[in-house]
Amino acid sequence: MRRTRLARAALATALLSGPAAGLIAVPAGAASAAALAGNPTTGVTQEVNAWKASNAPSFNQQVAAYVKRLEGIPYRYGGTTPAGFDCSGLTQYVYRHFHKNIARTAYAQFRQFKRISKAHARPGDLVFFHDSSDPGSYVYHVGVYEGGQSMVDAPHTGTTVSWQSFAWAGNTVTFGTISH
Repeated sequence: MRRTRLARAALATALLSGPAAGLIAVPAGAASAAALAGNPTTGVTQEVNAWKASNAPSFNQQVAAYVKRLEGIPYRYGGTTPAGFDCSGLTQYVYRHFHKNIARTAYAQFRQFKRISKAHARPGDLVFFHDSSDPGSYVYHVGVYEGGQSMVDAPHTGTTVSWQSFAWAGNTVTFGTISH
């Protein structure tokens, strides 16, 4: 009797601490209590973990959200910390926050990332600025893509990390990813 109550309490706790969608109902009775007595939450834990994994934000979504929290930090040439960022220092800092080590300069990041079309770019990927419309030309600037024509970057001396349009760059931008 006591084991039955403990098993039901454990199951109720597990159900109340996570989403109920997709969980199987466990019938009451001596047979189910005996089954639950060994490890009462194994099935529930697996269901809850599967639900959490399916609803967890992607790496790109996390990057796109995190970089926005850094808006307002001043531009600093060579800066790689919240005391001040340059463009590639910002992207390196944001990716490192999510345990992805990327190169230090905009051009080195461009070479490290897989080139993708704008149609395949996702918020959290990088936007690279070239000195000409040749996609193989030198990269002088980088920002975190936010969708559409928008990015977050550390533009230049006298500015701060900010959300802005890159439409002004026309056909001199390319996109890169390391996540898809």
